[in-house]
Amino acid sequence: MRVSEWADRERRLSSEASGEPGQWVTARAEYLRGIMDAIHEPEIETVVVMSAAQAGKTEGLLNTIGYHIEQDPSPMLLLQPTLEMAQAFSKDRVAPMLRDTPALKGLVKDARARDSGNTLLHKQFPGGHITMAGANAPASLASRPVRIVLCDEVDRYPVSAGTEGDPVSLARKRTANFWNRKVILTSTPTVRGLSRIENAYEDSDKRQFLVPCPDCGHEQPLLWAQVTWPKNEDGESQRDKAAYACGECGVLWGDGERWRAIARGRWEARAKSQGVAGFHLSALYSPWQRLAEIAIEHGQVKNHPEQLKTWVNTVLGETWEEEGERVDDIGLMGRREEFSAEVPESAVVLTAGVDVQDDRLEMEVVGWADGEESWSVGEHILHGDPRQARVWEDLDALLLDTWLHESGVQLQIAAAAIDSGYLTDEVYDFCRTRRGRRVYAVKGRSGASRPVVGPPTDAKDRKGRKIKLWTVGVDSAKDLIYARLRKTTDAEDRGGAGYCHFPTERGEEFFAQLTAEQKITKYRRGFPYEVWEKIRPRNEALDRRVYALAAVRILNPRYSALRPQPKKAKAPKQADPTVTERQVEAHRKAVREHQRRRRRARSWK
Repeated sequence: MRVSEWADRERRLSSEASGEPGQWVTARAEYLRGIMDAIHEPEIETVVVMSAAQAGKTEGLLNTIGYHIEQDPSPMLLLQPTLEMAQAFSKDRVAPMLRDTPALKGLVKDARARDSGNTLLHKQFPGGHITMAGANAPASLASRPVRIVLCDEVDRYPVSAGTEGDPVSLARKRTANFWNRKVILTSTPTVRGLSRIENAYEDSDKRQFLVPCPDCGHEQPLLWAQVTWPKNEDGESQRDKAAYACGECGVLWGDGERWRAIARGRWEARAKSQGVAGFHLSALYSPWQRLAEIAIEHGQVKNHPEQLKTWVNTVLGETWEEEGERVDDIGLMGRREEFSAEVPESAVVLTAGVDVQDDRLEMEVVGWADGEESWSVGEHILHGDPRQARVWEDLDALLLDTWLHESGVQLQIAAAAIDSGYLTDEVYDFCRTRRGRRVYAVKGRSGASRPVVGPPTDAKDRKGRKIKLWTVGVDSAKDLIYARLRKTTDAEDRGGAGYCHFPTERGEEFFAQLTAEQKITKYRRGFPYEVWEKIRPRNEALDRRVYALAAVRILNPRYSALRPQPKKAKAPKQADPTVTERQVEAHRKAVREHQRRRRRARSWK
């Protein structure tokens, strides 16, 4: 019996883990049949699945586990990116399958039974066991020999499991004692050249799923380039009417025709490989995705490089190729423009990023609009020793200053982020008493997987006083900023989501600092990873922009509600001819006395 046959006969989908609970039917996602059954091919030792998200690959792993528990008992290892993810997979996916699939009942004893051999991360059954582990935990990759290794989301694994080396290689070594070993690698891909799953797929037989055209019968892989949609009379794209065009005859398929064609599809290898079967899947094959949904989502992200990258990875199941490693500072200078006011009309909120140096503080004020379109509103260098109070008093005055908006309204800085990596106690002292004004202490951390801003943590200064500290993923922030600096629009219509505007006052040094770093690829234990490195001595302008971006991310403004409204001029009051000069003087005296009492009251607070 093959895995797909076992799943069709025995597997039950659980309501908490599937949108279609009940009996498993492989024909519902026909492409999974070839993937699951590849482990039965005697010449195949490794199965590689480079796939879009939510295409069914995880259910394929679960079917493989269930099959080997009931039909072909073996020691197995399931590897997730982190130990926490392994625990969640055990509770949310494995436990419901063991509970709801009749053929598996009783094979793994109840965890509450004494000496059951059933724990959260290790489950025994007659003839074998399954251990679930995290790629970040080297201890979990040691000891037990296993015959079946299932590695899920390998592109999210760390470069090294502690100091032990590549987690996939460590897991693979566990199978050395078995002649009939099998290794399954699955993942959505990430960045070209750095993606584990892409590298594994390139070393495989590169199988593609071919589907026949309902009209001409031509077999073809489903490609995004063949998805099309009409335009209305105004030339606007009607993505909700997306269809697939046959690559041979051009006939348009609706979702129904596409799904029926997929049901008649087959896998075909495009290369020769020694023992490695590779499968590539995009969301275009998924029975749970309509073309209109995919096309509409593409329209929403196509002008946002960071979101488009995620779409390419998770929808097309393809790696993202960066446009370039550097940004031309001279070309960026050519994009300068004349601002019509200190704060142009489209900018609705201001944030500040502050970099701390040994002999000065540097600050950039940035205006933001919907889609994080940005304007460099102000640049200030405060010379002085940051160990002394005077320079911080100057910064405080700047943060309280107002900026004239084109509408005539005076805007204040809504949030500021100050780097606490240098002179930490001084930064903490300044930010602690200004928390109500949204002045945040931040600290940059490297690492490609870190978000631009992480959740705040409690930090302490040398006196033990607490403060909220925000972690900034500097690598992710620089990726985002450089992608936006490369973003261009028509010269007559500059702008749009993510676009960066600069005034004519910004000089050569500003742009040299803003583009002072480049991303390079290095290797650790033979595996590539990317780091940002300086190509010029000074990069303060880039750091300031990173912190200004962090400030607006922490603030998370609702831009539509913040658009400044010009104040309406009040009509001058007409003098009342019945009021005498003595009454006017008495009123003025009463006002002065009231103000004097208010000042005295405030002085005692």
